[in-house]
Amino acid sequence: MSQAEQSPTSNRSAESAPATAAATPTRPTLPAQSRTPKDVLAEMQAMRSRDARWHEGRTFSLVYHDTDEHLQLLRDAYSLFLAENALNPMAFPSLRRMETDVIAMVAGLLGGDDQVVGSMTSGGTESLFLATKTYRDQARKERPQITAPEMLLPTTAHPALLKSAHYLGVKPVLIPPGPDFRADVAAMAQAITPQTLFLVGSAPAYPHGVVDPIPELAALAKSHSLPLHVDACVGGFSLPFVRKAGYPVPPFDFSVPGVTSMSADLHKYGFAAKGASTVLYRTPELRRHQFYVYSGWPGGLFGSATVLGTRPGGAIAAAWASLNALGEAGFLRIASTIMNTTRILLDGIASIAGLVILGKPDCGVFAYGSVGPDLMAIADQMEERGWHIDRQQFPTSIHLTITPAHAPIAERYLADLRDAVAHVTAHPELSSEGTAAMYGMLMHIPDPSMVEDFILSNFDALYR
Repeated sequence: MSQAEQSPTSNRSAESAPATAAATPTRPTLPAQSRTPKDVLAEMQAMRSRDARWHEGRTFSLVYHDTDEHLQLLRDAYSLFLAENALNPMAFPSLRRMETDVIAMVAGLLGGDDQVVGSMTSGGTESLFLATKTYRDQARKERPQITAPEMLLPTTAHPALLKSAHYLGVKPVLIPPGPDFRADVAAMAQAITPQTLFLVGSAPAYPHGVVDPIPELAALAKSHSLPLHVDACVGGFSLPFVRKAGYPVPPFDFSVPGVTSMSADLHKYGFAAKGASTVLYRTPELRRHQFYVYSGWPGGLFGSATVLGTRPGGAIAAAWASLNALGEAGFLRIASTIMNTTRILLDGIASIAGLVILGKPDCGVFAYGSVGPDLMAIADQMEERGWHIDRQQFPTSIHLTITPAHAPIAERYLADLRDAVAHVTAHPELSSEGTAAMYGMLMHIPDPSMVEDFILSNFDALYR
C-alpha cells in the first residue's frame, strides 16, 4: 500500500505548498507542435532533479529497491506488455496465466491450500477496498439483519481501510492498541455488535512494525462467526522469509484457523513494479462477492473482477517476472540483508541518548521516538542533511522501512542522526522554527476537523 496516501504533512514538498501556492504561474497548455522523443525525455529527466533520492537509500518509504539488474528486469517485463489490457482475460490469456500464477504463488507463501483464491489489484488500497466490499456484499446476501454495517479494527490499521469504509458506507469502529502497539483483543471483543461485518488485524501494522495477535483475533472472530481480514500489505512478502532466515515471527497467515482473507502488496517487499498488490480469500465462494457483473448492457455481457476496468498488463507481467526471477533464494537473501541492516539501525538508534524504539518490531519496519530533544526538530535537521523523513503521531515518532538499498548507508544515517540530536540538544530554540513548529502546533489542536481542513488545503495547493 503507498505511503503517499498519508497526510501530506509527512513530506517537505507538502509543507512548502502554501507558500508556492501563492504564486500564479501560467497554466500549461497542449503544445501547438509535436516534440521529439529526445526533447520530451530530456525535460522529464530534468523534472526528476528535485525528487527524493531513493536510489541512494535516502528515503525510507515509497520505493522498494533491490538491485539495478532487477529494476531493469521490471522495466523490460513491463514494456513487453505495455499495451496489453487485462480487462478481458480471454483476449490476453498470457496475462490471465501470469495473474493466476502469481495468486497461486502468493497463496502458497501465505499458508493457503488449493482452495485459496484471489485477484491482483493496483495496490494495497484497492485490495483493502475489495475486502471491505466483499464482506459488505456477503452480509447483504447472508445477514440481511445488518442495516448499519461496521468494521472493527485497531487505530494502527492502515487508513486505506477507513477510506474504503467511507466509500462503501461502512462504519469503522477504531480500537486503540495495547501498550505494545499490538491490537487489544479484549477491547475488540467488547466492541463487537450485531452490526459487525468483519474484524481486521495487521501483519505488521505499518506505524510500528509489529504483528497483531492474529491467532487470538482469529479465535475471537470465529467465536462470533465473523470473518477476519489480515492486512499483510507490508509484510506478506517479508515475514515468511524473515522467519526462514531464523528470526521469530508470530503466526499471521492462512495457517491460522479463522483467517478468511489477506492482502499482500507485490510492489513493496515483492519488489515488483508499481502498482501491484493481491487480495486473497480462503474459499472461492467468498471471492464471488468481490466480483461485479451486469447482464443488461447493450454493449454486451459485463463482468469485472476488481475495481478497475482497464488493468495495465505491464504491472501483472512485472510482478510475475519479479517472483520468478528472485525465487525463494532471492527473497531469503533480501530478508537476511534487511534484518541485518535493521539490527544495526535499531542498536545504533537505541544507543543515542534520548531516543527510544517504539515496541518490539517483527521485521524491517519500525519507528523511534524521543524522551529528550524535540523529535520534529531532529527530523528537520536530518532533512537538512539530505534524508527524506517520514514523521508520525500518537506518539510522535520517525518511521523507517528498510530495504537492501539501506545496507550501505546505515552507518551514515546513524552518524547524521547523532549529529542532529546533538545539534538540537544544543539549540532548543529549533523547536519553535521550521516544520517542527508547525507539527507542534498541529499536534496540540484539540479539534481534528481543523487539522483535516489544513490537510485538505495542502492537497488543494499541491495539485494546482
